[in-house]
Amino acid sequence: MNAHVAPASQHTLDADAIVQSARTVIATEAAAIRALEPRVGPEFVEACRLIMGCAGRVVVTGMGKSGHVARKIAATLASTGTPAFFVHPGEASHGDLGMILPQDVVLALSNSGETDEVLFILPVIKRQGIPLIAITGNAYSSLADQANVHLDASIAAEACPLGLAPTASTTAALVVGDALAIALLEARGFTSEDFARSHPAGSLGRRLLLHISDIMHTGEGIPAVPPNATLTQALMEMTRKHLGMTAVIDTNRRLLGVFTDGDLRRALDDDGVDLRGATVAELMTRGPKTIGADKLAIEAAQLMEKHQIHALLVVDDEHRVVGALNIHDLLRARVV
Repeated sequence: MNAHVAPASQHTLDADAIVQSARTVIATEAAAIRALEPRVGPEFVEACRLIMGCAGRVVVTGMGKSGHVARKIAATLASTGTPAFFVHPGEASHGDLGMILPQDVVLALSNSGETDEVLFILPVIKRQGIPLIAITGNAYSSLADQANVHLDASIAAEACPLGLAPTASTTAALVVGDALAIALLEARGFTSEDFARSHPAGSLGRRLLLHISDIMHTGEGIPAVPPNATLTQALMEMTRKHLGMTAVIDTNRRLLGVFTDGDLRRALDDDGVDLRGATVAELMTRGPKTIGADKLAIEAAQLMEKHQIHALLVVDDEHRVVGALNIHDLLRARVV
């Protein structure tokens, strides 16, 4: 039977009461988190040791609201260097137990520690000798008693005024899971580059994994002219290649300078320049900023921003031009 809920129009909203309610919830959950800190000790270290020594994966399980928290903990572990996945305890007893192998570690969540669906699968897990780590709010529960390691996530009170909806208890369990994940991350020496590899589609992944060689123009796409090219020839090359500049190179493709839109404007503003007779070598900028193909794309963005330029030439160890890119290439790659 559905509970009767009065229409919103029948309720009078008391702004002060709403603000006070929200503040009480936040204070209650903050107090629950603060109470966790002094409990971190040998049991927590042992849980990390079991996971670090695991040749398989961490199988995280939980029912109801604890299941939602367990899914998040599994995702956090997996993205921070600890292979993990979630198994629904109800589905586990109908075949999904086959996903759990002897070389795994099981991390089970239950605030009461008496969740039937979780307890039902424990004998199978124990018979296989699979280590069991439990996060509960009851140190004297069945789940805590059967666990190899119990992590205490008990709370003084739920933030729900009825004392029914899991609120502070789920927050506490989530924080314990996050603490495990980060402690393991640091113990493994997990780096930002490692994190990026598991998040290649994210902004961090693009910043840490995308190299200049992945986005630069190469071959015929590189704007380049010899030093004796006329201003017209240089402008035609810039127009064809759409990068707002052209490299000036010798016969071995070594970089001599760069001719940009800015160089053109300066030449037009200089009455002493013979625009018809001048070569691009007379008008180019010598010693331009360059970058290597093995550098990260984000480094190109930082170099452009620092020197207020919109394009870069890519050179090898012998200063030969091997590529070119501009700010639009970085924008298309979503690096900036």
